[in-house]
Amino acid sequence: MNFTDEQLRLHENLSVAFDTWIDAERTLFSLGGRPQWKKISGNEYLYLITDRQGNGRSLGPRSPETEAEYERIQGLREPALATSQSTKARFPELAAQYRALRLPRIADAAARVLVECDRRSLLGETVLVVGTVAMVAYELEAMNRFATGLDATEDCDLTWAGREPVVLNTAKPLLDALKAVDGTYTVNTERPFQVRNAQAYEVEVLLPQTLADNYPKSEAIRPIPLPEQDWLLLGKQISQTVVSQRGIPARLVVPDPRYFALHKRWLADKPERNPRKVMKDRQQAIALWTVVKSRMPGYEIDDAFAAGLPDDLKAVLGTLESESL
Repeated sequence: MNFTDEQLRLHENLSVAFDTWIDAERTLFSLGGRPQWKKISGNEYLYLITDRQGNGRSLGPRSPETEAEYERIQGLREPALATSQSTKARFPELAAQYRALRLPRIADAAARVLVECDRRSLLGETVLVVGTVAMVAYELEAMNRFATGLDATEDCDLTWAGREPVVLNTAKPLLDALKAVDGTYTVNTERPFQVRNAQAYEVEVLLPQTLADNYPKSEAIRPIPLPEQDWLLLGKQISQTVVSQRGIPARLVVPDPRYFALHKRWLADKPERNPRKVMKDRQQAIALWTVVKSRMPGYEIDDAFAAGLPDDLKAVLGTLESESL
């Protein structure tokens, strides 16, 4: 079912508002806290406060240098905070309209994880959203509700996408982001690529084989390098703004839909694949492949595309083409 003009207008307004808000939030996160002068033993020190309890770290005693640093941080923080607050105030109304217009939504837990990754500038550059959650982004890109019943999931899958070794401000970038959302997230010791919270919501991290050396050695979440995850790095990513079941706006950054569909169809034939997932893999692949050809002109499926496919996906291409007729 194609989106109406009303749905398209609402989604555009939501996307603009979210982009403005998340840019401000990234600025606030990059500053590391709010500056505050503290008097200790008769001397003033500049502190960067990191939580509501007033904890933080000292930037040094009062001096021309720390006074300049205070002004620098405040000069960036105040306008970013004002923008964040004023834009966020629009979200309840936009989310209510989004829900009323029956646009596709994701789970609240997934939205919270994605927002925190986005605040930390991890989403897109460092991790992509894969798995069933990605289907919502493809619906929004195609402006068509084609995946109803195929987009429900109780977990969130992320794949590492850092093509270059990244310098991060924490030894555990992914686990720290998850714990900032919910302190009960812990690594599953039996499946160290998986993190679960107290409500049993699962986040799984996958790793392309070619990027194994770029994955932080100190990260507590330990995915297994998989060659098939490399396929999801090919082509052109899609970024779409979505709303969760309870009205949390978030951004989905997902793989090229052509490679995602081929990957799903390949999974459906993988001998060790969980039998409960095989039918859904196949249905998602066929539905997405069909809509790519009819509703996504920026993602051509031609001879040049076919010639450039990895060998395993070349074998899947004919199957998917025949099944989607």
